[in-house]
Amino acid sequence: MINQIVSPVFPEYLPEPLVSDQWLDELADGLTEHGWMSQDVSVRLGADLLAGLHNEVQILDRSAALRKAGVGRGADLLRDRSVRRDKIAWLQGETPVQAELSAFFESVRLGLNQRLFLGLKRFEAHYATYHAGDFYRRHVDSFQGRASRVVSLVLYLNDGWDQSDGGALQIYNRENENEVCGTVLPLAGRMALFMSEEIPHEVLPANRTRYSIACWFRCDEVPLPL
Repeated sequence: MINQIVSPVFPEYLPEPLVSDQWLDELADGLTEHGWMSQDVSVRLGADLLAGLHNEVQILDRSAALRKAGVGRGADLLRDRSVRRDKIAWLQGETPVQAELSAFFESVRLGLNQRLFLGLKRFEAHYATYHAGDFYRRHVDSFQGRASRVVSLVLYLNDGWDQSDGGALQIYNRENENEVCGTVLPLAGRMALFMSEEIPHEVLPANRTRYSIACWFRCDEVPLPL
């Protein structure tokens, strides 16, 4: 079984992510008012970290270390190619770039808890690769009432991405799932944040290889079997 990140303890020598109270206030306000938001966090994370993450997922992709993603968990996991076609690799926080990114995720978790009282106990994250033609049909990240995945975060790692390259994240109105209320291009350093149970979304077909990191902030304490 592959273990997921469970709010690791970070060594003191790791650089402190640029996470301010004002910025965390903006995240909390966006989630409260709209249920989702998108921001450029390239300055906060830094070019070196983004390049390191891109290089790491690219190596995993080329070495066939990624596996086909599925829908559901544990015994209910279903790899349905008509629903999603991406490949993933769970982050363990073991490499320097993963540990630095995990520190950033932990700061977001703590900040959202302080402002929105969401009871977020941990997070999990994985790399995702979409090759040309890959997609993920409209879905929500957590079923109503499950209270497991509460907040979703997606970080993109693609330089020079254009509208014609496809692969955009399409966000639907939480009050009307047939109304598109936002489209996010997967440009390097762009982050999308949304409520896992409330916001339907999909990944449109990519026209070239697309790299990202998906993170979920959860209310449960023990990782479920993958």
